[in-house]
Amino acid sequence: MGKRPKSSRKGKKEWRANISTEDIEDYYDKTTKDALSGGSLADVPSDSLFFLDKSRDLSVKRKIEKNREKVLRCDSVLQRNPFIKAIPSSTQNKQKSKRKGKAVSIPVDEDGAQGNVKDESAHCCGVLDLWEEKGVKAKIKKKPKTCIIPAVEVEHPGCSFNPHPESHQDALARAVADEMQKIYQHELEPQPIPLVVPGEAIDEEYKYFLEADADGTDDDENENQADVGDEDAEKSSQKTKRVTRVEFNRRARRKERLRIEAEDKKVKGLSKEIDSLPEIMQEIEKEDEEKHNRHLRRIVAKQERLKARPSRLGKYKFEPSPLQVLLTEEKTGSLRQLKGCCMLVRDRYKSLEKRGLIIPTKKGSRR
Repeated sequence: MGKRPKSSRKGKKEWRANISTEDIEDYYDKTTKDALSGGSLADVPSDSLFFLDKSRDLSVKRKIEKNREKVLRCDSVLQRNPFIKAIPSSTQNKQKSKRKGKAVSIPVDEDGAQGNVKDESAHCCGVLDLWEEKGVKAKIKKKPKTCIIPAVEVEHPGCSFNPHPESHQDALARAVADEMQKIYQHELEPQPIPLVVPGEAIDEEYKYFLEADADGTDDDENENQADVGDEDAEKSSQKTKRVTRVEFNRRARRKERLRIEAEDKKVKGLSKEIDSLPEIMQEIEKEDEEKHNRHLRRIVAKQERLKARPSRLGKYKFEPSPLQVLLTEEKTGSLRQLKGCCMLVRDRYKSLEKRGLIIPTKKGSRR
């Protein structure tokens, strides 16, 4: 046989199969990554890639602390902390003493030599002991309590041993008014619950009738409850009426109409409120003025009340002593004929209670 003629290599049959393109794909991936990251690392200088890490190595520090001697919590609390700032008042006093040139002498004990060294280091750091008795003692100024009630009150002119007739009548009227006020207050108080209710004893024959009536009422109540239970059972047994599509649509339309009406009503109300803004502002100003006046009245009433009696300190309220006024037949017009009475101790005791220096107690009844 003769040789086969050569064919053209430009056809599909002459193409090479399974040629790998991985190097080309890797090159494109690398170029895209470099473009996104800002450039290839080969072109970047080494100073920008590498640096000296000066941060602490925590693992080494933990190993050192682990091998260190353990300190108890009580000892660590007692140790001086150099990061705590000193008290401002003590530092100022210390600076003043330094300016004046006063030297503070610290006694040194033989046993506590190490403790004194620690104290000196602590003073150098600016830390002071709060419970140290050798420091500067601050003077505490006590503010005096202002009392409206004087220590010695001047009584009404009508309470004198020889009063003027008009002032005497005024004092008598005040005493009578105080007594009548006590009587009216006692009468207007709610009556206590009586321990025994007055009534007649019931005979044994009537007791049986009362018991029978009570049993009859119980039976009637039970029958009524049974009837109500039967009615509920009948209502539950009835089948619920099925809602048609027409009824459902009617309800939906009615609900939408009610919603629109409510929105219109709300808009109209807002428009009315906007129109009546000046009137609202005037009402607010009036209310603020009334509140301010009410507050002033309360302050004045509290001051007047404190003049008459102190604020409550204990369980019982302060009860002022009655007005000591002489009757018309008791007036003598002379100190020699005046009847003697021991009122000084009681008057001083009431004055101390009124000024709030003594807690008022209940009046003890003598047997």
